[in-house]
Amino acid sequence: MTLIPGRRALLASAALAAAITLSPLTAAAQEVTLKLHQFLPPVATVPKHILKPWAEGITEASDGRIVIEHYDGMSLGGRPGDLIQQAQDGAVDMVMTLTGYTPGRFPRSEVFELPFIMTDPIATSLAFQQMVDEDFSQNEYSDLKILGAWVHGPGLVHSENGVETLEDMAGLKMRGPTRIINNLLTELGAEPVGMPVPAVPEALSKGVIDGTVIPWEVTPSIKLAELITNHTEFSGDEALYTATIVLAMNKAKYDSLPEDLRAIIDEHSGAVLAKMAADVMFEYDKPGRDIAVAAGNTIVTLPEDEVARWKEASQPVIDAWVEEMNGKDIDGQALIDRARELIAEKEAM
Repeated sequence: MTLIPGRRALLASAALAAAITLSPLTAAAQEVTLKLHQFLPPVATVPKHILKPWAEGITEASDGRIVIEHYDGMSLGGRPGDLIQQAQDGAVDMVMTLTGYTPGRFPRSEVFELPFIMTDPIATSLAFQQMVDEDFSQNEYSDLKILGAWVHGPGLVHSENGVETLEDMAGLKMRGPTRIINNLLTELGAEPVGMPVPAVPEALSKGVIDGTVIPWEVTPSIKLAELITNHTEFSGDEALYTATIVLAMNKAKYDSLPEDLRAIIDEHSGAVLAKMAADVMFEYDKPGRDIAVAAGNTIVTLPEDEVARWKEASQPVIDAWVEEMNGKDIDGQALIDRARELIAEKEAM
């Protein structure tokens, strides 16, 4: 069959288009949509002021080639404790969660949850991120890509009847977020009840718990100041506790991305994300506290001599954790020493 010139040109153009479509250059320019699943409501500080701005920055830097879809409040199903497994299995691409929602899975990370370890949350977050990068990514996070690791601001006690001394904790049914913090509550004389943040309002309204430990920043999203009228803060540089938080990505999905897109994600992650997240969470402690003040709630700040009693009462938690880590062939004391060293180093920067 003889092709007319126009027909020959049309086929040549189609062949060229097909070749371009299949070329490595075009493959490198592919667009990617990633699903990010997390447990907090969309109005909470972390999704609204950390995860969504972070994702928007990546979309902008990639000229729209990376789009991150947000699924808040466990909208894709499961419980908060399932999030890490969802990321590992590839059911979703990214998750934000507390490491303590999967008890025992990330034992090294627990070093930052130990009582009175945290001082400044930004310095502590940068220390946590560095230990993930130089150590934990090789063991407990080896099956995930950790995009960011940080902690929230100082944890404090919120209770129905008020806590002014260590003795006031006796017998209180107190919600705790992780096993380390539940162990702490036990040593302080309370009866710990483990549950994630979204379950707190219903548990309070039904009398399942008498109070909770939580940072100020989280309180507006669950309207805690309307449910509890007494809040107990701690004087001094060290916080009663904090919780470790990670933004984790399915490792195979991360590895499958074109090199230039991985580079964009990396630029916005790691220490950059850890610092930004900790800054934001700490900044939003004040508005949360202001709501309680405006409501006329009682806020007690324990004096340093009383805080010293809480420290002494909580020491068995640290001792038991070190012994447990040693039983797992993990040098618990070395982790504590390294964590404190890095926190001091970051604080001095």
